[in-house]
Order: sequence, then structure tokens, then C-alpha cells
Amino acid sequence: MKNKNPLLQPFLKWVGGKRQLLPEIRKLVPKKYNSYYEPFLGAGAVLFDLKPKKAVVNDLNEELINCYKAIKEELLDLIKDLKNHKNTSEYFYELRQKDRTAEYGQLTSYQKASRIIYLNKTCFNGLFRVNSQGQFNAPFGRYANPSYLNEPVLTAVRNYLTENDITITNSDFTESLQTAKKGDFVYIDPPYDPISDTASFTGYNLNQFYQNDQRRLKTLVDELNNKGCHILLSNSSTDFIRDLYKDYNIRTIKANRNINSNAEKRGKVDELLIYNYDLEIC
Repeated sequence: MKNKNPLLQPFLKWVGGKRQLLPEIRKLVPKKYNSYYEPFLGAGAVLFDLKPKKAVVNDLNEELINCYKAIKEELLDLIKDLKNHKNTSEYFYELRQKDRTAEYGQLTSYQKASRIIYLNKTCFNGLFRVNSQGQFNAPFGRYANPSYLNEPVLTAVRNYLTENDITITNSDFTESLQTAKKGDFVYIDPPYDPISDTASFTGYNLNQFYQNDQRRLKTLVDELNNKGCHILLSNSSTDFIRDLYKDYNIRTIKANRNINSNAEKRGKVDELLIYNYDLEIC
């Protein structure tokens, strides 16, 4: 599959984003399917690459989903607000602090989205990270010319979301997949099972994702499988995940992962693509 519009791409930097894995993911996408479902949307790399005409996409991160909705419904106001930001440390921390104040509740949806896009593109390493109170806490990145206003990309995203039947939800993954049925394609990219005690990074959401959540997800995958859905799931290559999905097709791929406090542990790592269909048939 070739993306005919290179401007339709993620508008945020995102930990665990799938842009680099798109060539491998494309190989496993069913040739035909009805609706598309993605319960852990993140930056939307797979959605924007596949460009389904009918989709239900979801994420538990309220700030993230607000960005998608603001782009879809209030793009002109969002762009106007993005033009007001300044790339200085003082301004960055002043804006970051707003979600600790009563003033934050008075911001409009597009102002909240503008704040998140700006912070994401100007913070250190493009992290979306929150503390235990759900407040953005990544530090200033000190980049010379960060591109927090990219009108062509934002416009392409708006056009795709408005010209197609795309439902955007903000709920637990189990709720977002309730309407999936036989013949639908479900791509699942949950927070990864950590490969070590220090490798877990789920700070983009107040709610952590533990092994019990992975088991809860597996139960849902089994239910979707029994319904006749086409399922493709990505996760880390751990013994736990391999054992959990031992009854499914598993393909090992290489991915670059750069978030690790130990520089020697950055680089190519094994990841898994897990699916439930026969590629020759689907």
C-alpha cells in the first residue's frame, strides 16, 4: 500500500509510534475488510497509512483525543492559536503549568489541543509524559526551530477525518471494540510489555498497563477472533507475550527503540506482530 498523500501523517511525536514499522505492518494487512478499528490510536501512523474509509479509533488519553477532535472540528481556530506560541523556556514552562491551575478548565478544546501540540513539539525528545496527577511534565527541549505549526499536515488530517466515516472515542479499549464484527480489521498496539524492569514507559497516560491488562486484552482478542474479526497486534518480544499468544501466528521483526537511560541498550530490538488469519486467504 502506498500513501498517496505524504502530508497525511502523524501531527505529534509519540513513544512507540509505528511509522518505522509500516513496511512490515503493510505486509500483514488483510486485502479486504469492512470497518477498521484501532483501540490504542496514539499518533495515528497506521490509520493515516491505511486510510480506511470507515473506522472507529480510540485512545484512553483524553488530551490526545481532544487534539484529533479539535483538528476535525476547529482547525482554523487551532491554527490561529498555534501561531501565538513562542519557543522560549520561560513561555514553555508557563504554558506547561496551566494544567495545574483553575484557569486550565476555562480553556476551549482547540486551546487545549494547541497547548499539547506545542508542548509535544518543543519538549525534550518529543515525549508526551504526565505525572501521577495526569499533568504534563516533560522538560523544555531547547530546539532552535521546532515545527509546532504545520498547516499542510494538520489540514490533510482534518480532510481525511471529515471526508470519511471516522468515529473518534475516548474510552477503555474494551468499550471501543464492542461493535467490531465479522470481517472487520482490528489493529491493536497496546503499551508494550516491558523487556526489563527499567524498560517500561507508559507515562503518556495516567493509567498504567500491567500484565493483568495484557491478559485482559488477550481475552478480548480471543472474543474478537471468535467473532470472525481480522486481528493484527504488535507488542514486545517477551516470553510472557509469546506464551500469551502462542495459539496465534507470530512474526518477529526488528525495530529501533531509542528511549532507554542506558545508551548501550538503544537500537534494534525484537518486536512481535501477532495475527489470526491466513495471509494467502485474506
